[in-house]
Amino acid sequence: MQAILIEDEAALRLATSQTLELGGFSVQACASAEEAQALLRADYPGVIVTDVRLPGRSGLELLAQAAAMDAELPVIVVTGHGDVEMAVAAMRSGAYDFIEKPFAAERLLDAVKRAQERRRLVLENRQLRTARAQHPDVPDLVGRSAAIEQLKVLIRNIAPAGVDVLINGQTGTGKEVAARLLHAASGRKGNFVAINCGALPESVFESEIFGHEAGAFTGAQKRRIGKLEYAQGGTVFLDEIESMPMALQVKLLRVLQERRVERLGANETVALDCTVVAATKLDLLQLSAQGQFREDLYYRLSVVSIDLPRLRDRRDDIPLLLAHFAADAAARYHRPLPAWSAQQMAQWQAAEWPGNVRELRNFAERLVLGIAATAVVAVPAPAAEGGVLSLPQQVDHHERELIVQALSSVDGNVALAADNLMVPRKTLYDKLKKYQIAAGRK
Repeated sequence: MQAILIEDEAALRLATSQTLELGGFSVQACASAEEAQALLRADYPGVIVTDVRLPGRSGLELLAQAAAMDAELPVIVVTGHGDVEMAVAAMRSGAYDFIEKPFAAERLLDAVKRAQERRRLVLENRQLRTARAQHPDVPDLVGRSAAIEQLKVLIRNIAPAGVDVLINGQTGTGKEVAARLLHAASGRKGNFVAINCGALPESVFESEIFGHEAGAFTGAQKRRIGKLEYAQGGTVFLDEIESMPMALQVKLLRVLQERRVERLGANETVALDCTVVAATKLDLLQLSAQGQFREDLYYRLSVVSIDLPRLRDRRDDIPLLLAHFAADAAARYHRPLPAWSAQQMAQWQAAEWPGNVRELRNFAERLVLGIAATAVVAVPAPAAEGGVLSLPQQVDHHERELIVQALSSVDGNVALAADNLMVPRKTLYDKLKKYQIAAGRK
């Protein structure tokens, strides 16, 4: 973590530097804006903390220079007591935050750490965007957790072999993204053809997948190439494979074994050259035991099996995913990128996210649209031994719920919530920190 500090008073410059260094920052301390100017660059990975009143160029002029260089470079301005107008001007000019002198060390560190986390996410998201711009047709599994890194390695290793793959994962974990990544990494030049087996009516299922000849059935006026044939030289993705009718599972098994497909009403088969990737949210072996899925088809599909982790099993990826989805939504809706606090992010990382990555993407879009800025994501009650909560645990859980309700009723305004709960504002802030509750406004 890095920070550039600009403060002309030597004693305060030393004390502030020591505070930041104790907080884990590598500090470059400057006595003037001119001295700091040489350190500024568009890809600077840290935070700038500057006093407003400086000899020579002011902190506001430095802020303007930083904004011109990189509008998302976080600058925290320090104002003297009573400089309200100056603080307002700084925020309007793009300052990340302002701190009024005299300030507590904890207040400074909290602001700088939030700004540093924001900067890290911005730069990581830029790297993702650059990679996507260079390879626009190649999807990516966003994340740097151990589970996702291992998944990426596995996909890179098996994709060129062209083996059939079964992807297992809950709804919203990114099964189609993984399938598209397999196709992109395979080097195949043919089409990527996605088929949602759960959305096809059984009456047209066979024709859609295998194709038909003219006159094969009533209404078949001309030959139709099926999805499998259309994927020649590429990849066919069979999503929700558990929904495929049992009668067609037999035919699919034969196609996979012989690598030949026969259209409805045809007397000849056509050689098939495509990789088959199937996906399911259910346990196919368990379905087989219940007579709802062919066991031989399961083993034929799962030459290689890939298990996608739930979002709550890769919580470290949530900040990067949220930044990625928010940036995409902001560009799409022409809205500014929203800001969030470290406290809010900690709460979001602790949430369950039953809808997985898809739910997180929807949440990011609501943040961008301004309809989830004060949302509190549900966090489950603490687990207890034997399933029974102790009295202190029950009291804490009930208190947390009351605070959440109080904040929601006043649109996240901490001052109004404290008044309604009849507690000092400092007490409420302590409770917010204790229960990891994010508030929208102070």
